[in-house]
Amino acid sequence: MEIELNGYYTMILATLVLLLGRFLVVKVRFLSDFNIPEPVAGGLLVALLMLVLRTGFDFRVQFDTSLSAPLMLTFFACIGLNADLASLRKGGRPLLVFLGVVLGFLVLQNVAGLLLATALGQSPFFGLLAGSIALSGGHGTSVAWGKVFAEQHGVAAATEIALACATFGLVLGGVLGGPVAKFLLRRVALPSGGKTREPKNTFEQPHEVRLITAPALIETLALISICLLAGQAISRALVGSLLELPAFVCVLFIGVILRNGLAALGWYDVFERAVSVLGNVSLALFLAMALMTLRLWELSALALPLFGLLFGQAVLMVIYAVFVTFPVLGRNYDAAVIAAGHCGFGLGATPTAIANMQAVTDRFGSAPLAFLIVPMVGAFFIDIANAIVIKLFLALPVFSS
Repeated sequence: MEIELNGYYTMILATLVLLLGRFLVVKVRFLSDFNIPEPVAGGLLVALLMLVLRTGFDFRVQFDTSLSAPLMLTFFACIGLNADLASLRKGGRPLLVFLGVVLGFLVLQNVAGLLLATALGQSPFFGLLAGSIALSGGHGTSVAWGKVFAEQHGVAAATEIALACATFGLVLGGVLGGPVAKFLLRRVALPSGGKTREPKNTFEQPHEVRLITAPALIETLALISICLLAGQAISRALVGSLLELPAFVCVLFIGVILRNGLAALGWYDVFERAVSVLGNVSLALFLAMALMTLRLWELSALALPLFGLLFGQAVLMVIYAVFVTFPVLGRNYDAAVIAAGHCGFGLGATPTAIANMQAVTDRFGSAPLAFLIVPMVGAFFIDIANAIVIKLFLALPVFSS
């Protein structure tokens, strides 16, 4: 038996998944102790239910995920609109240091992928697909490079392999961030006053009450619409060029330009509270939709070498976050939150990183530096850096044959 849910019912289910996730995080101590994000908790449970229904009762549910991409783009538009370049200068040296840490991990991730693929008797392309392409790059980068590998290098099922790795990484990124944060928080002084502190960044605490008005919300929706329209147009125009970038990076670019351009001209000041509300809502719905529609039966059918590669990458991420990201960023509370975020986009995606950090700051208090540099590096710099790193790796002799 099979039923199809249209976009309307899929969205309803996504909201119910978020409510389920909130209930689970409140009631199940393990989830709250390890700061598992609500969309991850609820989404994985629904995905497991879909697996049981499919394998045990031959009952299948088809979801219409057409709203998933707009939700993701809306979130990145809000990140851009929230990026005040004047305040970003405050990131200064930590921003550059974290960018260096991330660049180092991109290289290490691909080296590990190549070594593990060789040890398991697989193609080096297999190692890159299970490296920074799928894990640090995410689903968009996976599709883009999967097509390149399949068409230009003859790698069979390259896109499917990359998407499976990206999906598995998305789950791991959400699951591992909390335990890593819990481990590191034992070694730092927590913010005085805990979660009662006034958040300095509107994305830090999604449950914080904010006063907004209808006109401000409409104006913010108009700005987001401009970001989506212009960003997607620019992304399409750059296809095939050296500057080719995923749509969400272009959308973020436009958000940054709009926010700071309008302010510099004295025409309009972005209403940050409305941006934060819309950004957090779109983030939560995107993650819930992505996780509840996971095809776990396809992941279970992955070859053993692929699981070996992904397991090795997960171990590498945890070790790197604990012994490199955390100490290099200062061995303090902000560094612990940043390490949790790095697990999110190092294995999954920037929304997962934000969700990981929100889960920590909502419980223990504000981490302004983390929310200043992680979104910009994870959503902005990493795609540019990753494209350069991947192209440099493809220039190695091992890929010339």
